[in-house]
Amino acid sequence: MSRAFVFPGQGAQTIGMGKELAEAYPAARAVFDEVDDALGEKLSALIWEGEQEELTLTQNAQPALMATSLAAMRALEAEGVGIDAASMVAGHSLGEYSALAAAGALSVADCARLLRTRGEAMQKAVPVGVGAMAAVLGLDLDAVREVAEAAAQGEVCQAANDNDPGQVVVSGHKAAVERAVDLAKDKGAKRAMLLPVSAPFHCALMQPAADVMAEALAAVEIKAPTVPVVANVRAEAVSDPDEIRKLLVEQVTGAVRWRESVLYMAAQGVTEAWEIGAGKALSGMIRRIDRSLACRNVGAPADVAAAKDALNG
Repeated sequence: MSRAFVFPGQGAQTIGMGKELAEAYPAARAVFDEVDDALGEKLSALIWEGEQEELTLTQNAQPALMATSLAAMRALEAEGVGIDAASMVAGHSLGEYSALAAAGALSVADCARLLRTRGEAMQKAVPVGVGAMAAVLGLDLDAVREVAEAAAQGEVCQAANDNDPGQVVVSGHKAAVERAVDLAKDKGAKRAMLLPVSAPFHCALMQPAADVMAEALAAVEIKAPTVPVVANVRAEAVSDPDEIRKLLVEQVTGAVRWRESVLYMAAQGVTEAWEIGAGKALSGMIRRIDRSLACRNVGAPADVAAAKDALNG
């Protein structure tokens, strides 16, 4: 049986995530301590006892979700389940950084600092209110691309996240995204609605953030991952450090090709996906992409115990 470990992106954050893992496993606690040290602040206190609104700020949510995923991974390792239990790893948007850290390509400290930089740069790239994102349900990627193109009218409007067969997210200038919502409904979308996000991620408006990340990524060591990492913008596995660095820069403005990434993993023989970290959003998407893939979650000590039995067997 071939399995993939997958790591969630923004939107999965909740106050208290990872706390039980940190209390049950010293190795999980150490990840949160390492992230706190790397950032020079008690991000763990915000994650466990803070306000949801502050945790949801992009520059906090990104390193927080990575810390929670890596804590779950360290808990698994403490129970004898290493990254080599997976034949490949993948992550949704910021989750790709979690996947790279889990596979040993990035250190946890570098990953935390990169995600803080990425979050701040993405937030600064576009003034609040200028950009927007919207989810379109019930239309496929090609139909949404046509909608985005028609809605652009000289502004930026792009298909940003191809999440699953019935959910594509568009991103760009607010007026253009609003036009896309109306056009999508006219085209037969089941639903099309603006998302409560603070910036238009994964579109051309993020170019200033991509420039910041090019500089930040040039300054860190990236090793070859111990298992292949499926890159968002390529929807296929990569393991060359220079290629990984290049694709992480492209990822800031490029689309998250999650549906294609899951289909790629299935085509490589993956039959089981384990979502490592907060929430179950990716499991839901994976089931809608390919019903034959079994999905499990690891976000709490009970999940770790279940995974130990399943993966050590």
